Amino acid sequence: MNNVQKMMIAVVAVFAIGFIMVGSNKEKSTEEREAEAMIRTVASMQGMANKKCPAKIKELTGSQVYFPSDTDTDKATFVSMTWAGEKGDNFETATCVLHAALGGISRLTIDGKVIINKDI
Repeated sequence: MNNVQKMMIAVVAVFAIGFIMVGSNKEKSTEEREAEAMIRTVASMQGMANKKCPAKIKELTGSQVYFPSDTDTDKATFVSMTWAGEKGDNFETATCVLHAALGGISRLTIDGKVIINKDI
């Protein structure tokens, strides 16, 4: 074998070792997969709540809401958001609870009056 062939074999070997190292480092532990799933679940619930709740509040009150004044979640099953009405809004407080199991709003309360109440 001449030097050019030896050099080509060395380059191929370096690439092969690199691919093996990257492939072995991508394996994730069970804890890492569970943490990633929890983050995806919370992000999904939060996104759904940010889409459905303001639309329903606007439909019922005529006032557009943007940013909740309070948010609560157990990071697994529900997201609860509360909006405080501002000057010119047609409500004082609105609370919307979204459960992942229902895939939508499970409880909507506007000024203490329960509008939607679905059991899980």
